[in-house]
Amino acid sequence: MSNPFFYGGQAVIEGVVIRGLRCVYLAVRDPNGAIKTEMIPLWSLANQRIRRVPLIRGTVVLLETMILGVRALNRSAEISAGGTEQKVTVTQPVSSSNTSDRLGVAASMVFALTLGIGIFFLVPLMIARSLDPIFPSSLVSNIIEGLVRLAFLVGYIWGIGRIPTVKRVFEYHGAEHMTIHAYEHGVSLQPDLIRRFPTAHPRCGTAFLLIVILVSIVIFALLGHPPLWIAVISRVLFLPVIAGVSYELIRLSGTYGTNKFARIFIYPGLLLQKLTCKDPDDSQIEVAIAAMNETLAQDARSN
Repeated sequence: MSNPFFYGGQAVIEGVVIRGLRCVYLAVRDPNGAIKTEMIPLWSLANQRIRRVPLIRGTVVLLETMILGVRALNRSAEISAGGTEQKVTVTQPVSSSNTSDRLGVAASMVFALTLGIGIFFLVPLMIARSLDPIFPSSLVSNIIEGLVRLAFLVGYIWGIGRIPTVKRVFEYHGAEHMTIHAYEHGVSLQPDLIRRFPTAHPRCGTAFLLIVILVSIVIFALLGHPPLWIAVISRVLFLPVIAGVSYELIRLSGTYGTNKFARIFIYPGLLLQKLTCKDPDDSQIEVAIAAMNETLAQDARSN
């Protein structure tokens, strides 16, 4: 039996992105209260065979998510601020061919990756290594590094969640999850029915980040306690491996989410989502519904 396709999404400024089988749709509420929907082009590798190769597909999906996230975030900021650029229709996807757009997305990704690797991988490593005189054990050092990484992640999420604009994004995040839950349960996409579902979802990016931390502890523990310069290089080179393993675990949790052991496994990720998924109002759920409906309709036309 072929693997099921899992619809997913992201929350942006006053909007939601839904990634379908063959398309991606952005829905944003503009200053006048209207919901604007636009198609965003898929990355060139998005539907290639490499996206279906276990372990490798995790890195591909991560890069695709970052590319779509940057494009959708920029566009949602324009629309929510009252941008007058022409609405893009189903048959006219947002063009990504101009050089400035590609360079802007590339620069944003390089900056984000560099900052993320530095803060969440290299700084925890340095802190753990500074404690070697107290905790000489290789295993203990790797556990400390992982705990510091987890503390940084939780602290970062908690901190940005205090920003009003980000808090609104977290509410749209909850709306996105609730809408996907409703679709996966075959429920009509109406706000009153969608409200029955939780804001947390086992395939959430927040859960993915937590799994990345846990997988990194295991992988780096297997590498032992090499010299610092080798450890620094390993934190960078093993990122695709960590992403690949973490993605497969996320897929398994989505496939076998009703299994008792799977529920125990995904519980910490659901708990962490209390920081990133807030209860939305009906108007935010309506935006998520618009993104999902456009994506489903386009997928149906493409079959």
